[in-house]
Amino acid sequence: MKINAKTKLCIIIGDPVGHSLSPSMHNACYVALGIDDQFVYTAANVKVENVKDVIKAMRVMGFRGLTCTIPHKIEVIKYLDGIDPIAQKISAVNTVVNDGGVLKGYNTDWLGVVTPLEKVTDLKDKRVAIIGAGGAARAMAYGCVARKSKVTIFNRTPEKARDLAREIGGDCIGCSMENIDEAIGDFDIILNATSLGMGKNVGLSPISKSKIKSHQIVFDAVYVPYETQLLLDAGSVGATVIHGTEMLLHQGIAQFELYTGQKAPEEVMRKALNDQLSKAV
Repeated sequence: MKINAKTKLCIIIGDPVGHSLSPSMHNACYVALGIDDQFVYTAANVKVENVKDVIKAMRVMGFRGLTCTIPHKIEVIKYLDGIDPIAQKISAVNTVVNDGGVLKGYNTDWLGVVTPLEKVTDLKDKRVAIIGAGGAARAMAYGCVARKSKVTIFNRTPEKARDLAREIGGDCIGCSMENIDEAIGDFDIILNATSLGMGKNVGLSPISKSKIKSHQIVFDAVYVPYETQLLLDAGSVGATVIHGTEMLLHQGIAQFELYTGQKAPEEVMRKALNDQLSKAV
């Protein structure tokens, strides 16, 4: 890379953040487009109580972009000069752009959901089940409702599911996880926004394999492991599966364009992502 004194810094913060693949994806694109003298992307582990200090540093040091991952997508909002209407609706920011000292927040996670889904189906009037009610679920719910889907949110705490449904509005309702196995067969699309399937929950799935139907589309936000138990189960019964890497990729593409003003080279970003995942296996 051709880093120099004029190179603009983009950085991802989270806690933890050491697993992030965003630096590899973005830096590969900078090199491919010949703008690696203009931008560099790195990462920092930041505790939530220090997010305010990061925003101050962004202003003082002139960072171009700030990517926020768990648990900073809500906390960061209070320190910004403004947020995009979509991020306002989702109530979460994963992308902050610094334009001459004015910091504006965006949410590209919803595009990470809608874009890969629309490659395989028309979302209008589709019955969509979202499992979970956290940050990823918020982006999923917004994106699907914006595309005129009929959304049901399932969560262990039904009050959170109902609260999210009310906030998102449109054709969206909240339910308890207690009856998910009985209800799941009625949906066209299943979206997992929980951590089931990763880390200490590897091998677990939020729904029973026997309840998944071959006509369904199953999308898991978890991308490590690449094949979660949910996706393995879905694939084995003939359902269409979408891997969590697609969400990571497409939110990153939208984010890249906000930071640089240039169209992201999708295949370069995809290759960088796959290369890093293969090393992790």
